[in-house]
Amino acid sequence: MSEPRPDQILQVGLGFWASKTLLSAVEMELFTELARHPEDFETLQARLGLHPRSARDFLDALVALKFLERRDGKYFNTPSTDFFLDKRKPSYIGGILEMANFRLYPFWGHLTTALRTGSQQNEAKDGGPDPFVALYADPARLKQFLQAMTGISHASNMAIARQLPWSKYRSAVDVGTAQGDLITQVALANPHIQGIGFDLAEVAPIFEEYAEHNGLSGRVKFVPGSFFDHPLPKADVIMMGHILHDWDLEVKQMLVRKAYEALPEGGAFVAYESIIDDDRSTNAFGLLMSLNMLIETPGGFDYTGADCAGWMKAAGFRETRVEHLVGPDSMVVGIK
Repeated sequence: MSEPRPDQILQVGLGFWASKTLLSAVEMELFTELARHPEDFETLQARLGLHPRSARDFLDALVALKFLERRDGKYFNTPSTDFFLDKRKPSYIGGILEMANFRLYPFWGHLTTALRTGSQQNEAKDGGPDPFVALYADPARLKQFLQAMTGISHASNMAIARQLPWSKYRSAVDVGTAQGDLITQVALANPHIQGIGFDLAEVAPIFEEYAEHNGLSGRVKFVPGSFFDHPLPKADVIMMGHILHDWDLEVKQMLVRKAYEALPEGGAFVAYESIIDDDRSTNAFGLLMSLNMLIETPGGFDYTGADCAGWMKAAGFRETRVEHLVGPDSMVVGIK
């Protein structure tokens, strides 16, 4: 038996130190600034408006955390922060970190309350307004949010566009499409596919702008609707990315049934997110995402591949499989 060590306990227990340091760097657009060109300490301190007491500690902490490099007295982005955290690049994923900084970080301070009450801890706590209703009413904020969702989903969307046997199919619907990156990546990688993005009407101009930007206006279209109130558009493949985990078990099962009803014989239903491993012991990100659903939603939770396969089989799907995508994400595929 190995000797007990405190390293991991302290690293995780005080992990919010590193987390907030990175989030503040994103908030101040440090990585976007350095993507223009490297800077020496004095120039960078002045540009970011950092107080002399903490400026060097802040920047050197980011070096120690491997988010910056320091060479010959100048600070540089790492290849990863240059690619993913420069706001001017289409590969920017900082939108989700901006949301984490301004919204999720303070809400997670109430996790103990959530664990003991089962109640969400965001703006809707104690009967407050649903934050997503306000979000969808503000076009500028909605676009920023949907761009953040694209950032966190883009790599998995590209993997789905490659991994599913698309030669068997001719059409696909992305349910809860947001900006439309999933159906966009599928259409870009598979020129024979005709695509539909299905979401609330407020999303339409954001989806259509993204499709046009990617040269897909003629091959993908937007269909407005609510998956609570309307049947899903029919297609050979129905996809839901980061959708099922938002809802309680009853709604999850309803959405799986609606997907089954919208498919032809031999059609495929793809549900993907940070699927928890069946042993519930290794995909820490998926389990923590489920705690985030506790913070953010009245009844949402993440689930294992076996859980989702069971819902699919109960709805009538004849076969199911789980495939890893990238990072913590996997997809569950059901064949009608």
